Amino acid sequence: MKIIDVVCSGGFTGYYFDDQRAIKRGACHDGVFYEGKTVTEGFTSVRQAGESISVMILLEDGQVAFGDCAAVQYSGAGGRDPLFLAREFIPLIDRHIKPELVGREADSFRGLCKRIDEVRINGKRLHTAISYGVSQAILDAVAKATGRLMCEVVADEYGCAVSETTIPIFAQSGDDRYSNPDKMLIKRAQVLPHALINNVETKLGKNGEKLAEYISWLRDRILDKRGAESYTPVLHIDVYGTIGAVFGDNNYKEMADYLAKLEKIAKPFHLRIEGPMDCDSDRESQMKALASLTRELDERGIGVELVADEWCNTLEDIKYFADHRAGHMIQIKTPDLGGINNTIEAVLYCREKNIGAYQGGTCNETDRSAQVCVHCAMATKPDQILAKPGMGFDEGYMIVYNEMQRIIALRKAKAKRKA
Repeated sequence: MKIIDVVCSGGFTGYYFDDQRAIKRGACHDGVFYEGKTVTEGFTSVRQAGESISVMILLEDGQVAFGDCAAVQYSGAGGRDPLFLAREFIPLIDRHIKPELVGREADSFRGLCKRIDEVRINGKRLHTAISYGVSQAILDAVAKATGRLMCEVVADEYGCAVSETTIPIFAQSGDDRYSNPDKMLIKRAQVLPHALINNVETKLGKNGEKLAEYISWLRDRILDKRGAESYTPVLHIDVYGTIGAVFGDNNYKEMADYLAKLEKIAKPFHLRIEGPMDCDSDRESQMKALASLTRELDERGIGVELVADEWCNTLEDIKYFADHRAGHMIQIKTPDLGGINNTIEAVLYCREKNIGAYQGGTCNETDRSAQVCVHCAMATKPDQILAKPGMGFDEGYMIVYNEMQRIIALRKAKAKRKA
Protein backbone atom coordinates (compact mmCIF):
# COMPACT_ATOMS: atom_id res chain seq x y z
CA MET A 1 0.00 0.00 0.00
CA LYS A 2 1.48 3.31 -1.10
CA ILE A 3 2.14 6.45 0.92
CA ILE A 4 0.42 9.37 -0.83
CA ASP A 5 1.20 12.31 1.46
CA VAL A 6 2.98 13.46 4.62
CA VAL A 7 1.36 16.22 6.69
CA CYS A 8 2.77 17.98 9.77
CA SER A 9 1.21 19.93 12.63
CA GLY A 10 2.88 21.67 15.55
CA GLY A 11 1.88 20.95 19.13
CA PHE A 12 2.85 20.91 22.78
CA THR A 13 4.43 18.12 24.80
CA GLY A 14 3.42 16.92 28.25
CA TYR A 15 6.06 18.99 30.03
CA TYR A 16 8.76 21.63 29.43
CA PHE A 17 12.22 22.28 28.08
CA ASP A 18 14.59 23.09 30.97
CA ASP A 19 18.07 24.56 30.71
CA GLN A 20 19.86 21.95 32.82
CA ARG A 21 23.15 23.85 32.92
CA ALA A 22 21.41 26.95 34.25
CA ILE A 23 19.66 24.90 36.93
CA LYS A 24 22.95 23.35 38.00
CA ARG A 25 24.41 26.84 38.27
CA GLY A 26 21.73 27.94 40.68
CA ALA A 27 18.57 28.92 38.80
CA CYS A 28 15.81 28.76 41.41
CA HIS A 29 12.12 27.86 41.33
CA ASP A 30 9.52 30.61 41.37
CA GLY A 31 6.33 28.59 41.32
CA VAL A 32 6.52 26.54 38.12
CA PHE A 33 9.00 29.01 36.61
CA TYR A 34 12.76 29.05 37.06
CA GLU A 35 14.43 32.38 37.74
CA GLY A 36 17.93 32.91 36.41
CA LYS A 37 19.99 33.46 33.28
CA THR A 38 20.01 30.89 30.49
CA VAL A 39 23.25 29.06 29.74
CA THR A 40 22.45 26.59 26.96
CA GLU A 41 22.24 27.90 23.40
CA GLY A 42 18.73 28.35 22.02
CA PHE A 43 16.96 28.82 25.34
CA THR A 44 15.15 32.13 25.85
CA SER A 45 14.24 31.26 29.46
CA VAL A 46 15.43 28.58 31.87
CA ARG A 47 12.06 26.83 31.54
CA GLN A 48 9.97 27.10 28.39
CA ALA A 49 7.08 25.24 26.79
CA GLY A 50 7.88 21.84 25.32
CA GLU A 51 7.05 21.59 21.62
CA SER A 52 6.24 18.67 19.35
CA ILE A 53 5.46 17.97 15.70
CA SER A 54 2.89 15.39 14.64
CA VAL A 55 3.96 13.63 11.44
CA MET A 56 0.94 12.15 9.65
CA ILE A 57 1.38 9.64 6.84
CA LEU A 58 -1.61 9.30 4.49
CA LEU A 59 -2.07 5.88 2.88
CA GLU A 60 -3.80 5.34 -0.45
CA ASP A 61 -6.78 3.58 1.18
CA GLY A 62 -7.52 6.66 3.32
CA GLN A 63 -5.93 5.48 6.55
CA VAL A 64 -3.77 7.94 8.50
CA ALA A 65 -0.71 6.83 10.47
CA PHE A 66 1.07 9.20 12.78
CA GLY A 67 3.90 9.71 15.23
CA ASP A 68 5.13 12.65 17.27
CA CYS A 69 8.52 14.33 17.12
CA ALA A 70 9.70 15.30 20.60
CA ALA A 71 12.95 16.04 22.40
CA VAL A 72 14.02 15.53 25.99
CA GLN A 73 13.43 17.97 28.82
CA TYR A 74 17.14 18.76 29.13
CA SER A 75 17.81 19.41 25.45
CA GLY A 76 21.27 20.64 24.55
CA ALA A 77 22.91 19.11 27.65
CA GLY A 78 25.05 15.99 28.08
CA GLY A 79 25.94 15.74 24.38
CA ARG A 80 22.32 15.93 23.17
CA ASP A 81 20.88 17.71 20.14
CA PRO A 82 19.84 21.36 20.54
CA LEU A 83 16.45 22.79 21.45
CA PHE A 84 13.61 21.50 19.22
CA LEU A 85 11.15 24.17 18.08
CA ALA A 86 8.26 23.25 15.76
CA ARG A 87 8.38 26.38 13.61
CA GLU A 88 12.01 25.71 12.70
CA PHE A 89 11.67 22.03 11.84
CA ILE A 90 8.31 21.59 10.06
CA PRO A 91 9.74 23.19 6.87
CA LEU A 92 12.68 20.79 7.01
CA ILE A 93 10.37 17.78 7.24
CA ASP A 94 8.32 19.04 4.29
CA ARG A 95 11.44 19.70 2.24
CA HIS A 96 13.62 16.69 3.06
CA ILE A 97 11.49 13.89 4.54
CA LYS A 98 8.27 14.06 2.56
CA PRO A 99 9.99 13.34 -0.82
CA GLU A 100 11.63 10.26 0.70
CA LEU A 101 8.28 8.74 1.67
CA VAL A 102 5.61 9.82 -0.81
CA GLY A 103 5.09 7.14 -3.45
CA ARG A 104 6.83 4.43 -1.42
CA GLU A 105 5.19 1.19 -0.37
CA ALA A 106 4.46 0.99 3.36
CA ASP A 107 5.71 -2.58 3.54
CA SER A 108 8.96 -2.51 5.55
CA PHE A 109 9.54 -0.60 8.79
CA ARG A 110 13.27 -1.23 8.80
CA GLY A 111 13.64 -0.42 5.11
CA LEU A 112 11.82 2.91 5.32
CA CYS A 113 13.66 3.87 8.52
CA LYS A 114 16.95 3.17 6.77
CA ARG A 115 16.02 5.71 4.07
CA ILE A 116 15.26 8.32 6.72
CA ASP A 117 18.47 7.55 8.65
CA GLU A 118 20.46 8.28 5.49
CA VAL A 119 18.96 11.76 4.97
CA ARG A 120 21.44 14.60 5.50
CA ILE A 121 20.70 18.32 5.63
CA ASN A 122 23.74 20.45 4.80
CA GLY A 123 25.85 17.39 5.50
CA LYS A 124 24.37 16.83 8.96
CA ARG A 125 22.14 14.03 10.19
CA LEU A 126 18.56 14.80 11.16
CA HIS A 127 17.75 16.21 14.57
CA THR A 128 16.96 13.20 16.76
CA ALA A 129 13.44 14.51 17.42
CA ILE A 130 12.62 14.39 13.69
CA SER A 131 13.88 10.83 13.31
CA TYR A 132 11.96 9.88 16.43
CA GLY A 133 8.58 11.11 15.20
CA VAL A 134 8.97 10.08 11.57
CA SER A 135 9.96 6.52 12.52
CA GLN A 136 6.88 6.25 14.78
CA ALA A 137 4.68 7.28 11.86
CA ILE A 138 6.42 4.76 9.62
CA LEU A 139 5.84 1.94 12.10
CA ASP A 140 2.16 2.87 12.35
CA ALA A 141 1.90 3.08 8.54
CA VAL A 142 3.39 -0.37 8.00
CA ALA A 143 1.13 -1.80 10.71
CA LYS A 144 -2.01 -0.26 9.16
CA ALA A 145 -1.01 -1.23 5.63
CA THR A 146 -0.41 -4.87 6.59
CA GLY A 147 -3.21 -5.38 9.11
CA ARG A 148 -0.97 -5.90 12.13
CA LEU A 149 -0.37 -4.21 15.47
CA MET A 150 2.78 -2.11 15.67
CA CYS A 151 4.31 -4.52 18.19
CA GLU A 152 3.70 -7.38 15.75
CA VAL A 153 5.55 -5.53 13.00
CA VAL A 154 8.53 -5.08 15.35
CA ALA A 155 8.42 -8.72 16.44
CA ASP A 156 8.23 -9.97 12.86
CA GLU A 157 11.05 -7.77 11.55
CA TYR A 158 13.43 -8.26 14.50
CA GLY A 159 12.75 -11.91 15.32
CA CYS A 160 11.11 -11.26 18.71
CA ALA A 161 7.98 -12.56 20.39
CA VAL A 162 5.38 -10.11 21.69
CA SER A 163 5.05 -10.26 25.47
CA GLU A 164 1.89 -11.84 26.83
CA THR A 165 2.20 -9.86 30.07
CA THR A 166 2.79 -6.20 30.91
CA ILE A 167 6.29 -4.73 31.20
CA PRO A 168 7.11 -3.22 34.65
CA ILE A 169 6.29 0.50 34.57
CA PHE A 170 8.61 3.07 36.14
CA ALA A 171 6.91 6.17 37.57
CA GLN A 172 8.41 9.66 37.99
CA SER A 173 7.37 12.03 40.75
CA GLY A 174 9.06 15.21 39.61
CA ASP A 175 9.51 17.65 42.47
CA ASP A 176 6.33 16.36 44.14
CA ARG A 177 8.40 13.60 45.68
CA TYR A 178 6.19 13.27 48.76
CA SER A 179 2.67 13.45 47.29
CA ASN A 180 3.15 11.64 43.98
CA PRO A 181 4.48 8.41 45.56
CA ASP A 182 1.09 8.03 47.25
CA LYS A 183 -0.53 7.96 43.80
CA MET A 184 2.02 5.38 42.70
CA LEU A 185 1.23 3.17 45.67
CA ILE A 186 -2.50 3.33 45.00
CA LYS A 187 -1.94 2.11 41.43
CA ARG A 188 0.81 -0.34 42.42
CA ALA A 189 3.57 1.06 40.19
CA GLN A 190 6.32 -1.54 39.99
CA VAL A 191 9.23 0.94 39.97
CA LEU A 192 9.23 4.34 41.67
CA PRO A 193 9.66 7.33 42.32
CA HIS A 194 12.61 9.00 40.42
CA ALA A 195 12.39 11.91 42.96
CA LEU A 196 14.37 14.48 40.89
CA ILE A 197 17.38 14.84 43.20
CA ASN A 198 19.11 17.50 41.10
CA ASN A 199 20.48 19.87 43.73
CA VAL A 200 23.05 19.13 46.42
CA GLU A 201 22.05 21.74 48.98
CA THR A 202 18.27 21.35 48.85
CA LYS A 203 17.75 17.72 47.84
CA LEU A 204 20.80 15.49 48.37
CA GLY A 205 22.33 17.28 51.34
CA LYS A 206 25.93 18.43 51.72
CA ASN A 207 26.82 14.99 53.06
CA GLY A 208 24.00 13.10 51.39
CA GLU A 209 21.82 13.26 54.49
CA LYS A 210 18.71 14.68 52.80
CA LEU A 211 18.49 11.80 50.32
CA ALA A 212 19.04 9.29 53.12
CA GLU A 213 16.16 10.87 55.04
CA TYR A 214 13.97 10.78 51.94
CA ILE A 215 14.63 7.08 51.29
CA SER A 216 13.84 6.34 54.93
CA TRP A 217 10.54 8.21 54.60
CA LEU A 218 9.72 6.47 51.29
CA ARG A 219 10.46 3.02 52.73
CA ASP A 220 8.18 3.65 55.71
CA ARG A 221 5.45 5.10 53.51
CA ILE A 222 5.38 2.01 51.31
CA LEU A 223 5.38 -0.34 54.29
CA ASP A 224 2.52 1.60 55.85
CA LYS A 225 0.34 1.91 52.74
CA ARG A 226 1.13 -1.09 50.54
CA GLY A 227 -1.43 -3.49 51.99
CA ALA A 228 -0.37 -6.93 50.77
CA GLU A 229 3.27 -7.77 51.47
CA SER A 230 3.55 -9.17 47.96
CA TYR A 231 3.79 -5.59 46.66
CA THR A 232 7.52 -4.83 46.69
CA PRO A 233 8.33 -2.03 44.23
CA VAL A 234 11.87 -1.23 43.19
CA LEU A 235 13.12 2.16 44.42
CA HIS A 236 14.69 3.98 41.49
CA ILE A 237 16.08 7.43 42.23
CA ASP A 238 17.76 9.78 39.76
CA VAL A 239 20.40 11.89 41.51
CA TYR A 240 21.63 13.88 38.46
CA GLY A 241 25.31 13.52 39.36
CA THR A 242 24.92 15.04 42.82
CA ILE A 243 26.57 12.11 44.64
CA GLY A 244 29.70 12.67 42.57
CA ALA A 245 29.45 16.38 43.24
CA VAL A 246 29.57 15.72 47.00
CA PHE A 247 32.12 12.92 47.19
CA GLY A 248 34.07 13.46 43.96
CA ASP A 249 33.32 11.88 40.58
CA ASN A 250 36.34 9.56 40.91
CA ASN A 251 36.11 8.90 44.65
CA TYR A 252 34.64 5.44 44.20
CA LYS A 253 35.29 4.20 47.72
CA GLU A 254 33.40 7.01 49.47
CA MET A 255 30.58 6.93 46.92
CA ALA A 256 30.29 3.18 47.46
CA ASP A 257 30.27 3.66 51.24
CA TYR A 258 27.41 6.10 50.87
CA LEU A 259 25.49 3.82 48.52
CA ALA A 260 25.91 0.91 50.95
CA LYS A 261 24.33 3.10 53.62
CA LEU A 262 21.41 3.90 51.32
CA GLU A 263 20.98 0.21 50.52
CA LYS A 264 20.52 -0.60 54.21
CA ILE A 265 18.03 2.23 54.66
CA ALA A 266 15.98 1.10 51.65
CA LYS A 267 15.53 -2.50 52.83
CA PRO A 268 13.40 -4.52 52.28
CA PHE A 269 13.19 -2.78 48.91
CA HIS A 270 15.75 -3.01 46.13
CA LEU A 271 17.47 0.29 45.29
CA ARG A 272 18.56 1.70 41.94
CA ILE A 273 20.51 4.95 41.64
CA GLU A 274 20.52 6.70 38.27
CA GLY A 275 23.32 9.06 37.31
CA PRO A 276 25.50 8.96 40.46
CA MET A 277 28.06 11.23 38.80
CA ASP A 278 27.90 13.57 35.83
CA CYS A 279 31.24 14.13 34.11
CA ASP A 280 30.36 17.16 32.02
CA SER A 281 33.52 16.91 29.93
CA ASP A 282 32.91 13.91 27.64
CA ARG A 283 31.51 10.42 27.13
CA GLU A 284 34.78 8.65 27.86
CA SER A 285 35.16 10.23 31.29
CA GLN A 286 31.56 9.39 32.18
CA MET A 287 31.89 5.79 31.00
CA LYS A 288 35.12 5.19 32.92
CA ALA A 289 33.80 6.74 36.12
CA LEU A 290 30.55 4.79 36.03
CA ALA A 291 32.29 1.52 35.11
CA SER A 292 34.73 1.99 37.99
CA LEU A 293 31.97 2.63 40.52
CA THR A 294 30.03 -0.37 39.17
CA ARG A 295 33.08 -2.60 39.76
CA GLU A 296 33.56 -1.16 43.24
CA LEU A 297 29.98 -2.04 44.18
CA ASP A 298 30.17 -5.51 42.63
CA GLU A 299 33.48 -6.37 44.30
CA ARG A 300 32.15 -5.29 47.69
CA GLY A 301 28.85 -7.08 47.29
CA ILE A 302 26.80 -3.87 47.53
CA GLY A 303 23.44 -4.59 45.92
CA VAL A 304 22.58 -1.09 44.71
CA GLU A 305 22.11 -1.05 40.93
CA LEU A 306 23.59 1.87 39.01
CA VAL A 307 21.74 3.25 36.00
CA ALA A 308 23.57 4.97 33.14
CA ASP A 309 21.99 8.10 31.68
CA GLU A 310 24.19 11.15 30.96
CA TRP A 311 26.46 10.88 27.90
CA CYS A 312 24.72 7.63 26.97
CA ASN A 313 22.47 9.01 24.27
CA THR A 314 22.88 7.18 20.96
CA LEU A 315 22.74 3.50 19.98
CA GLU A 316 26.53 3.59 19.69
CA ASP A 317 26.81 5.09 23.19
CA ILE A 318 24.55 2.43 24.67
CA LYS A 319 26.59 -0.36 23.10
CA TYR A 320 29.77 1.29 24.38
CA PHE A 321 28.49 1.57 27.96
CA ALA A 322 27.10 -1.97 27.85
CA ASP A 323 30.34 -3.41 26.48
CA HIS A 324 32.29 -1.80 29.34
CA ARG A 325 29.63 -2.59 31.98
CA ALA A 326 29.31 1.06 32.87
CA GLY A 327 26.28 0.61 35.10
CA HIS A 328 24.05 -2.36 35.88
CA MET A 329 21.22 -0.89 33.81
CA ILE A 330 21.16 1.58 30.94
CA GLN A 331 18.45 4.10 30.28
CA ILE A 332 17.53 3.98 26.62
CA LYS A 333 16.26 7.54 26.40
CA THR A 334 14.06 7.07 23.37
CA PRO A 335 14.04 10.61 21.85
CA ASP A 336 17.83 10.85 22.14
CA LEU A 337 18.30 7.77 19.96
CA GLY A 338 16.40 9.29 17.06
CA GLY A 339 14.51 6.63 15.13
CA ILE A 340 12.68 4.11 17.29
CA ASN A 341 14.44 1.43 15.23
CA ASN A 342 17.50 2.42 17.30
CA THR A 343 15.53 2.02 20.54
CA ILE A 344 14.52 -1.48 19.46
CA GLU A 345 18.12 -2.42 18.68
CA ALA A 346 19.38 -0.89 21.93
CA VAL A 347 17.00 -2.94 24.08
CA LEU A 348 17.90 -6.12 22.23
CA TYR A 349 21.63 -5.37 22.57
CA CYS A 350 21.39 -4.80 26.32
CA ARG A 351 19.48 -8.03 26.74
CA GLU A 352 22.14 -9.85 24.71
CA LYS A 353 24.86 -8.41 26.94
CA ASN A 354 22.95 -9.21 30.14
CA ILE A 355 22.74 -5.52 31.07
CA GLY A 356 19.49 -4.14 32.43
CA ALA A 357 17.45 -2.37 29.74
CA TYR A 358 15.37 0.57 30.89
CA GLN A 359 13.32 1.83 27.93
CA GLY A 360 12.94 5.35 29.14
CA GLY A 361 12.38 8.67 27.47
CA THR A 362 11.35 11.97 28.91
CA CYS A 363 8.47 13.68 30.64
CA ASN A 364 8.64 16.08 27.68
CA GLU A 365 6.97 13.71 25.18
CA THR A 366 3.40 13.20 23.99
CA ASP A 367 0.68 10.62 24.42
CA ARG A 368 1.40 9.33 20.90
CA SER A 369 5.13 8.82 21.33
CA ALA A 370 4.42 7.02 24.60
CA GLN A 371 1.92 4.67 22.92
CA VAL A 372 4.32 3.77 20.11
CA CYS A 373 7.10 3.16 22.64
CA VAL A 374 4.82 0.69 24.44
CA HIS A 375 4.56 -1.35 21.24
CA CYS A 376 8.35 -1.43 20.93
CA ALA A 377 8.65 -2.56 24.55
CA MET A 378 6.03 -5.28 24.25
CA ALA A 379 8.04 -6.75 21.37
CA THR A 380 11.55 -6.41 22.85
CA LYS A 381 10.81 -6.91 26.58
CA PRO A 382 13.02 -4.38 28.42
CA ASP A 383 13.28 -4.67 32.20
CA GLN A 384 11.15 -1.57 32.68
CA ILE A 385 9.43 1.15 30.68
CA LEU A 386 8.88 4.76 31.69
CA ALA A 387 5.40 6.12 32.43
CA LYS A 388 5.27 9.22 30.23
CA PRO A 389 4.70 12.03 29.44
CA GLY A 390 4.44 14.59 32.22
CA MET A 391 5.39 14.63 35.89
CA GLY A 392 1.92 14.21 37.36
CA PHE A 393 2.19 10.39 37.31
CA ASP A 394 -1.49 9.48 36.75
CA GLU A 395 -1.70 10.67 33.15
CA GLY A 396 1.53 9.05 31.91
CA TYR A 397 0.90 5.84 33.83
CA MET A 398 -2.61 5.63 32.36
CA ILE A 399 -1.32 6.05 28.80
CA VAL A 400 1.40 3.39 29.09
CA TYR A 401 -0.58 0.87 31.15
CA ASN A 402 -3.73 1.12 29.05
CA GLU A 403 -1.85 0.68 25.77
CA MET A 404 -0.25 -2.49 27.12
CA GLN A 405 -3.64 -3.83 28.15
CA ARG A 406 -5.09 -3.08 24.69
CA ILE A 407 -2.27 -5.00 23.03
CA ILE A 408 -2.74 -8.02 25.28
CA ALA A 409 -6.53 -8.03 24.84
CA LEU A 410 -6.40 -7.61 21.05
CA ARG A 411 -3.83 -10.36 20.60
CA LYS A 412 -5.87 -12.74 22.77
CA ALA A 413 -8.96 -11.99 20.70
CA LYS A 414 -7.01 -12.52 17.48
CA ALA A 415 -5.64 -15.85 18.72
CA LYS A 416 -9.15 -16.98 19.70
CA ARG A 417 -10.47 -16.19 16.22
CA LYS A 418 -7.69 -18.20 14.60
CA ALA A 419 -8.39 -21.13 16.92
